[in-house]
Amino acid sequence: MSGADVVIADLEDAVAPERKAEARDLVARLRPRVVRINGAETEWFADDVALTGELELDAVVLPKATPEAVEALGPEGPPIIAIVETAQGLRVAYETAASPRVELLMLGSVDLGVELRLEPRPDGLEILYARSQLVIDSAAAEIGAPIDVVHLDFRDLAGLEESARFARSLGFGGKACIHPDQVAIVNRVFAPESEDVEWARRVVEAYERGEREGKGAVALEGTMVDLPVVERARQVLAEAKGGAA
Repeated sequence: MSGADVVIADLEDAVAPERKAEARDLVARLRPRVVRINGAETEWFADDVALTGELELDAVVLPKATPEAVEALGPEGPPIIAIVETAQGLRVAYETAASPRVELLMLGSVDLGVELRLEPRPDGLEILYARSQLVIDSAAAEIGAPIDVVHLDFRDLAGLEESARFARSLGFGGKACIHPDQVAIVNRVFAPESEDVEWARRVVEAYERGEREGKGAVALEGTMVDLPVVERARQVLAEAKGGAA
């Protein structure tokens, strides 16, 4: 087992046009839990959607996502992981995130980079705006934290860890992987550190003691703890129970 939270069967970029039907037949036999279909603007979309109706899926991954593309999937079916990877998709990412079936946004940097003429940088700052936009739009739509871009050089594990740590600091909840060797690093980066978990436990315990005493805020180790701090602590505890796709 790879250790990834989700393994995605890809009918889109990983399959040559002349082999789409063959790939669809293979997916129908293997019956994976998550499938990435072809975009709504393509000739393969309708057949891919029909296939998803025959499978018991945990999610459908939709490339080049926009509200219109989400709508084309229909109101019924498994949750959607929407890949934002076009300029138009980035401009309407909140509307996409607010669609009832959308559970998560994922950032796709390759197609977006081509459209915007971005030049890759070692520090990833060329996609900082897009990353922050998805974090904000996901939070505003009250869905889960988005999934960060893949690290294309699967041999560069140090670079992967740096990219993952940067993404986590921006508010991402996980990172897509393209090679099994990447999974352990992504899981480790996005799992809370043991000292963070202990801090979160102390915060929640102190606040709950204060609540029983009728206090809205309490002091803990020289700092004030109020509800926003407690909510972050509860997020850390939730994350500790459950990074890589």
